Amino acid sequence: MRSWLLRGVLLLLLWNGLTVSAWAVDQAQLQSINQSWSQSAHALADVNCSSCHQNKSTKQVLQRPNHESCQSCHEAQVDTFLLGKHGIRLLEGQTALTPALAHLPMQAAAHDKQMNCNACHDVHSVKTLPASVDSCLTCHKDTHSLNYQNSRHAQLLQEEGALPRPSTASTTCATCHLPRQTSASGTVMVNHNNTFTLLPRDRMVKEVCMNCHGMEFAYNSIFDDDLVESNFARPPTLSMDTLKMVRALEQQRSGNSKSE
Repeated sequence: MRSWLLRGVLLLLLWNGLTVSAWAVDQAQLQSINQSWSQSAHALADVNCSSCHQNKSTKQVLQRPNHESCQSCHEAQVDTFLLGKHGIRLLEGQTALTPALAHLPMQAAAHDKQMNCNACHDVHSVKTLPASVDSCLTCHKDTHSLNYQNSRHAQLLQEEGALPRPSTASTTCATCHLPRQTSASGTVMVNHNNTFTLLPRDRMVKEVCMNCHGMEFAYNSIFDDDLVESNFARPPTLSMDTLKMVRALEQQRSGNSKSE
């Protein structure tokens, strides 16, 4: 049924002026897109081709929908994306960021990739698991990123098996850099600002690390540069003086309390 619905929408778009050459998609690709879409959350929510490929005001066909198309439904996700390094150029009216412009080492094959929603998400299958690790490693080539695959965090994810999206217990690149946050209304949302938890580092401790680890373990890990580079390949060996002072103060207070 959905297959026929999709074909109907495609015909409608073609009727409105879209040509096969303009779309540059052949029949095999259309069938692949149809199959991905028919099994996606978008299909379940009746979000079809025209929902993304047709301008709601002008009714003109959008050959390549951008973040503004996604924003009409995923407002909070796109708003936060535009505040991070991935999206800030779009917010400022510039061309999209490409890995070639980055200061970090990037995969050469991805240098021309345009940082938009579909840079990380397959917009037709809408599976979020690939976007949580695979999409990151498609572009990032720095030591910290490459070491994820051999980390304990990656091992935990692999032990969960095949998932349509990361579970709340999964520890992926996105878990730390695009953390889930709960609004005042109780809605859980992925913060797509990829720099939100980077600086100051202790923001990641509160927002992410302490969901699983104790405060002292988390602080001693996140401020150990070598440990971060290895993607947390071993337990922390750092012992922060600040935490020693806090422990001593607690002991002092505890002693004073007993004397009173």
